[in-house]
Amino acid sequence: MSRICQITGKKPITGHHVSHSNIKTNRWFYPNLQVKKFFIPEENRWVTLRVSAAGIRTISKNGIQAALKKAREKGFIK
Repeated sequence: MSRICQITGKKPITGHHVSHSNIKTNRWFYPNLQVKKFFIPEENRWVTLRVSAAGIRTISKNGIQAALKKAREKGFIK
């Protein structure tokens, strides 16, 4: 399973480890992903999503139905 948020589309980005002597080594920054179940009252069912902390906040703010609709439009969910 890839490390991509199903709501916001956040994915890993690259950067550098920077040592005390300022030597730069490549590294990855991963999104804060959680596997979480959400209840959709309109469909009377549970949905399991792999979402970032920002995605959970988006769902809390806009509602699960609106967040899923927007994610489908952007292609994050099939």
